[in-house]
Amino acid sequence: MAEFNFKEKSVSELYGENCFSDSVLRKRVPKSIYKEFKEVQNGEKTLDLAVAEVIANAMKDWALEKGATHYTHWFQPLTGSTAEKHDSFISPTFDGQVIMEFSGKELVQGEPDASSFPNGGLRATFEARGYTAWDTTSPAFLKEDEKGTTLYIPTAFVSYTGEALDKKVPLLRSMDAVGKAALRVLKALGNTTSKKVVPTVGPEQEYFLVDRDFFFKRPDLMLSGRTVLGAMPSKGQELSDHYFGRIKERVAAFMRELDYELWKLGVASKTKHNEVAPNQFEVALVFSTVNQATDQNQITMETIEKVALRHGLVALLHEKPFAGVNGSGKHNNWSLATDDGINLLEPGKNPHENAQFLVFLTAIIEAVNKYQGLLRMSAASAGNDHRLGGHEAPPAIISMFLGDQLAEILENLVKGQTNEAKEGQLLEIGVDALPKLPKDLTDRNRTSPFAFTGNKFEFRMVGSNQSLAGPNVILNTAVAEVLNKFADKLEKADDKISAIQKLVIDSYKENNRIVFNGDGYSEEWKVEAEKRGLLNLKDTVSALEIGVTDLAYELFESQKVLSKDELDSRFDIYCETYAKNLNIEATVMLDMVKSYIFPACNDYALKLAETINQVKEAMPESEILTLPQKRILKSILENCKVLKQKEIELEKLLEEVPSIESNHELAKFYRDKVKAKMAEIREASDALEKLVDRKTWPFPTYEDLLFKL
Repeated sequence: MAEFNFKEKSVSELYGENCFSDSVLRKRVPKSIYKEFKEVQNGEKTLDLAVAEVIANAMKDWALEKGATHYTHWFQPLTGSTAEKHDSFISPTFDGQVIMEFSGKELVQGEPDASSFPNGGLRATFEARGYTAWDTTSPAFLKEDEKGTTLYIPTAFVSYTGEALDKKVPLLRSMDAVGKAALRVLKALGNTTSKKVVPTVGPEQEYFLVDRDFFFKRPDLMLSGRTVLGAMPSKGQELSDHYFGRIKERVAAFMRELDYELWKLGVASKTKHNEVAPNQFEVALVFSTVNQATDQNQITMETIEKVALRHGLVALLHEKPFAGVNGSGKHNNWSLATDDGINLLEPGKNPHENAQFLVFLTAIIEAVNKYQGLLRMSAASAGNDHRLGGHEAPPAIISMFLGDQLAEILENLVKGQTNEAKEGQLLEIGVDALPKLPKDLTDRNRTSPFAFTGNKFEFRMVGSNQSLAGPNVILNTAVAEVLNKFADKLEKADDKISAIQKLVIDSYKENNRIVFNGDGYSEEWKVEAEKRGLLNLKDTVSALEIGVTDLAYELFESQKVLSKDELDSRFDIYCETYAKNLNIEATVMLDMVKSYIFPACNDYALKLAETINQVKEAMPESEILTLPQKRILKSILENCKVLKQKEIELEKLLEEVPSIESNHELAKFYRDKVKAKMAEIREASDALEKLVDRKTWPFPTYEDLLFKL
């Protein structure tokens, strides 16, 4: 690939040049084909193979013109990452030559091995067949590397018997469910112009950068993504001087190239800045449909990692790569939009729009309250357990922030009282005269997991390396369930105004326990939340267990998003993933202790002993006892003794693992026993790091990793 040069083209020239966007498609296929394909995308008809054949040929020609030799069906299995199998465009001819071909059938469907990906028992090992199916709603794109260019086709991944084996299938199902439910409500409210509703997301992605040389000297970072050992330096993030601070030249160069690569792919990277922790950064994308936003966020994470390496850096996407400083999240800014440009969470400028806004607002409040455990589950991971609940990220308790003004309006509706606008005039409660609501109804509450921020909700609990699919599947499905219930009532009502008012009041009255506008970090809130009956799911295993309850089964099956078997399989997979992640962390910790830390401590202890012996003859015994070297040596030996004992205890614990049969029990074992023992090892090791000479310590320190770029 050509050397990066941002000045070769203007942004308008390069933007989307590697994306087979709607505009590219429109230029390269006949109008009739384009029109029919748009009907397919809108769900108005099924894809005809003849249409797929024309589009496949156009896509191939476009890709070949840009140097592509291969294509791949790009999918998102339940590993949490992405997967791809590359095929070339070549087709041999009878005379020993080749031609470049790509058929509609090859575009529409691929066949990877289904049993080799996590399936939670849905497929036996000997039952290998699975299918990737073209997702027509997300554009194909080109990825370049030093050796060539490949066409990437976003696809869904299903088993031979039709079960979802990926994150995209349930996401598409949930989008369909919430779109149809929202449209029912709109029609019941008198909207005759909107034909389609889609959930939209604007993601914010946080990440750390570390020097590549330091990274490859840390086995824990290489194998687990986080530092399982490491003492805090004298300075951390307490001065908040990194947040929105001056961007260093090396980082700025990386960020410029990151923008360049994302823009070429049609990913609208908009905002970038330093985050709170040292060497932590953020990039935010412009809103798009949830499906495209999810794909684009996966592309963004992969591009961050790729571009970082070109600059001698490594990007860390783990939720908590460093203990003692902020972890990294992924803010999921969610809303609902119509095909004719209406944001259903926009407060509006007239009473009719306000009524619509309040109906959708209260539906979301009810959905979050009723399915709070599932929403918490959607952000559950071994890495996020280290992040949630600290003074950096939302607590593990789900609550909603509405802001004082909006909460007061709803409370007054319930009480039957008038609302007073800020300028002083009284406002009637009747739906036809609801207050004119300003766009910025709220301040921003960084401690809230689910905050209303003007015309959208920001779900701040999601971890930095997680797919956006999981949280949005939960959110879409939960909101769809409530909106359908609302639609049932509104469609039957003779007096729409009274029905709307009663619906809003009744729903808010029953579900307002989830609304909290205060400090989510405070201890008082934990007590108050318990009194309200809100869940406090502090760890991943507890959160995952919500996904296999009757509440979950009924919700997902009623909305046709996930079957009971699919939910059970996901529970098994996620429990197994949790256990495997902790096992990797535990084993790399043991290896670092035995192979690196003990030898380093022994070497330094011997040096100290030699120094002490050298001065013995020249000093009185009483002074020898006060030698700083002697005190340090004593502390090192004491901590090494503790560390050795804890290391033995952890090894014995891990010997029990083969006897644990179910992945659920295995996950609980790692949560309840292994994590605690790892914390004890870390405490002893970090104490040794503070005692051993820096030149002898075998790993780059937090000071190296967090402050040297």
